[in-house]
Amino acid sequence: MKLVTFKALNQKAQAGWIEGETVYSIAECSGGSLPSTMAELIKISADKMPELQQLVGKQQKGFSIHEVELLAPLENPSSVRDFMAFENHLLNASKKSGLTIHPEWYKIPVFYFTNHQSIHGPNQTVDIPPNCKMFDYELEIAVVIGKQGKNIKATDADDYIFGYTIFNDWSARDLQFQEMPVGLGPAKGKDAATSIGPYIVTKDELESYRSQDRYDLKMTAKVNGKLLSEGNFKDIHYTFGEMIERASSGVTLYPGDVIGSGTVGTGCLLELGQDVHPWLQSGDEVELAITELGVLRNRIGG
Repeated sequence: MKLVTFKALNQKAQAGWIEGETVYSIAECSGGSLPSTMAELIKISADKMPELQQLVGKQQKGFSIHEVELLAPLENPSSVRDFMAFENHLLNASKKSGLTIHPEWYKIPVFYFTNHQSIHGPNQTVDIPPNCKMFDYELEIAVVIGKQGKNIKATDADDYIFGYTIFNDWSARDLQFQEMPVGLGPAKGKDAATSIGPYIVTKDELESYRSQDRYDLKMTAKVNGKLLSEGNFKDIHYTFGEMIERASSGVTLYPGDVIGSGTVGTGCLLELGQDVHPWLQSGDEVELAITELGVLRNRIGG
């Protein structure tokens, strides 16, 4: 299923699913037996997904995709962790910065916490942070946790994944470069905005793309219609299983937690260099696309 949060005319935001060009309200189509918000749906998903899946394909009253506003599919994640799991991204970024990959990266998947209160959805304007002149996109994929767990083994991690979504970890590079040599961060370099969407895709939708413990999903990024970034999820160094094992070591993961992959190789302007494309400016449109996960567009403001 492709699950969304949407707003129809004169209605509150609510959870739904998309079939073709039609958006359906989960609460309305279930007669109120299923919740109206994505956060609540994810909390009960371990028990209620069969009931939700039975609604698909039935004659239901829906909304045209053109008469609703799609919001971030999960507007209020309980936490957001972002890893650095693509080796090629680190190789490219390190080369541009005159650095080498730290040897510890090859021993453990590493992550940072970003601002779970600054989530943006599709077609929403993302403002450049104050004092930033080096604003960047990052082409990533993320999972949404669907079941509570602690000390989860990588081999069992798939059972804890609710679904997948596109993830744009917007980066203020000059702010990031200023703060990280101090030994903390990234903080202000990252916390202005994270975009996810346009929907959360459940695991069953991706089975035909499975390649062992990864998926063969093409990932691209365009700025103002110009193709800049191309990669594939199957090239990731650390799997989401390994990331979930690391994230849940000694702590509990909860339904609604979001875990980002980190940037795919060539998936940001930092890697590509200013000779390929300048830093993002107000008015630019950034378009991230991943096979089966849709297209996530945002316009730059500020």
